[in-house]
Amino acid sequence: MSQLQSSWEMHQQSVAYLPDTDMETMAASTSLPDPAGEFDRNVPRICGVCGDRATGFHFNAMTCEGCKGFFRRSMKRKAMFTCPFNGDCKITKDNRRHCQACRLKRCVDIGMMKEFILTDEEVQRKREMILKRKEEEALKESLKPKLSEEQQKVIDILLEAHHKTYDPTYSDFTKFRPPVRSSGKGAARSSSILTQDLSSEDSTDLFGSDAFSTFPESVEPQMFSNLVLSEENDESSSMNIDFSHLSMLPHLADLVSYSIQKVIGFAKMIPGFRDLTAEDQIALLKSSAIEVIMLRSNQSFTLEDMSWTCGSNDFKYRVSDVTQ
Repeated sequence: MSQLQSSWEMHQQSVAYLPDTDMETMAASTSLPDPAGEFDRNVPRICGVCGDRATGFHFNAMTCEGCKGFFRRSMKRKAMFTCPFNGDCKITKDNRRHCQACRLKRCVDIGMMKEFILTDEEVQRKREMILKRKEEEALKESLKPKLSEEQQKVIDILLEAHHKTYDPTYSDFTKFRPPVRSSGKGAARSSSILTQDLSSEDSTDLFGSDAFSTFPESVEPQMFSNLVLSEENDESSSMNIDFSHLSMLPHLADLVSYSIQKVIGFAKMIPGFRDLTAEDQIALLKSSAIEVIMLRSNQSFTLEDMSWTCGSNDFKYRVSDVTQ
C-alpha cells in the first residue's frame, strides 16, 4: 500500500507537465505513462477491456477512452451491476455496453484501480496547475528573442560560408607533409607546404595581397622570413634546438597554413568584409584567425580521449603533438 501511495504522489507531481490536451478530459481522469521500452510506438495499442484502439494507460491499465470513462463513472457512483447472462460475457468493442457488470469486472481484472481516480478537489487543483503551466509557457515564449528577417539572412549567409570553407571529411589533410610522431632520423620530408592541386585561392600567401585583391606591399607580414636557425654547435647556448623532437612540426605547419587559408575564404563571404580597406581586413584576420580555427576545431574534438580526430586515426591529434 505504501508503494502505491508513493507512486500516486509522484504521479500527482507530474500531471501538471503533461502535454496540452482537452483540459476537461485531463482533469477528470489520471493516466500513467507507458513503462520504458515496454511498447513499440509503431505497434497499435489495444484496450485490455474491449479490444478497441487504446489511447494510453488509464487508472493503471492500457484502455481506450470509452472504457476509461466507464470505469471512472462507475467508481464515482459506486455502481453495483448485475450480469443478465451467466456472468462471463466476452467484452468487445461492439457489445461493451450490453453488460456493464462483466465490463466492470474486466476493468478490475486488467488492473484498473479506483485509487487513481481524482476527487473533485484534486480535479480543481489539477486544472489550476495546467492553467499555471500554460501561462508560464506563454510567458517564456513571449520573452524569447525574435530574429528579424535581416538577422536571419545574415545567419544563413554565415552558415553557408562555413559549410563552403570547412570540409568535414578532412580529405585535404592527405596533401600535407605526413605526421611523424617518432623522433629521430625517420621524420618524413617534403618540399612543399601544400600540393599543387589545391585551388588557386587557397594557395595564395597567407594574409598576402593576392588573398584579398591589391594590398600595399609594406603591410604584408613576412611569414617566417626572420627565422634564422644557427648551425653552430654551441653547447652552452640555451637556445639550442633538438630537431629530433620536432618531427610533427612540418605537418602541423601545413595544417595551420591550410586552416588560415580557409578562414580567409570564410571572411570573404561575410557581408561587408570586402568593403573594408585592405589594412583593416588584414588586421581583423590577424587578430582573430587563431580563435576562429580553434572554434572550428571543436567539430572534430572528442572529450572522452581529449583528442581531435580529423577523418581517420592517421590524423588524430593530442595536445602533446603540439607541446612537443
